[in-house]
Amino acid sequence: MSDSVKVGNPAVVGLAGFGLTTLLLQIHNLGYMSTGPVLAMGLIFGGLAQLIAGFQEMKVGNNFGFSAFVAYGSFWIGLCIIWIVKSLGMYEITHAEVGWYLVAWTGYTVILWVASMWVHKAMFSTFTLLIAGFVLLDIGHFGPAIYNTVACYVLIACALNAWYMMAGIIINDLAGTTLLPMGKPVIAKAGAKVESAPVAASAVPAGA
Repeated sequence: MSDSVKVGNPAVVGLAGFGLTTLLLQIHNLGYMSTGPVLAMGLIFGGLAQLIAGFQEMKVGNNFGFSAFVAYGSFWIGLCIIWIVKSLGMYEITHAEVGWYLVAWTGYTVILWVASMWVHKAMFSTFTLLIAGFVLLDIGHFGPAIYNTVACYVLIACALNAWYMMAGIIINDLAGTTLLPMGKPVIAKAGAKVESAPVAASAVPAGA
């Protein structure tokens, strides 16, 4: 491939899938929608599309996006499988077992939250909200259920943050200037001159 050929940023798909599926799940958790649309988008957009975006991130050498999109795409597919096999009566899964599933994903998300400090402030704020959402869900699955409701609103904000980054990648590129700034990294890369941070490829998903 010629060096002059422009390559699209896989994050526009990964962030879109994360944001939309996360938003739909919280609308469901708040009682405004059935599981059906969440299941469909969880498998296709939050799951398959994020996986594809993650493998494309590998091709452009972005370890952060590669790990995050593939992992959270798998999160969504795994969550949908849990719902499907439970609805078919293949096995029963308890509220606490789902809680442990979320606890494990909270641990993984902590690693990416730390890594996001070297991306830009928009990414860091998205992962901060994601961590907060996961922790609230963890508490809600082992303690008072009200924490699950609070998590819904935190994760809605997280989804909108992801859409902001998606919009920034698309709009800034088409406009030829930064209309939607991402902010500088929270921590500057060693030996690097810190300027206005570019809209980098990236990733993330939701709570259950």
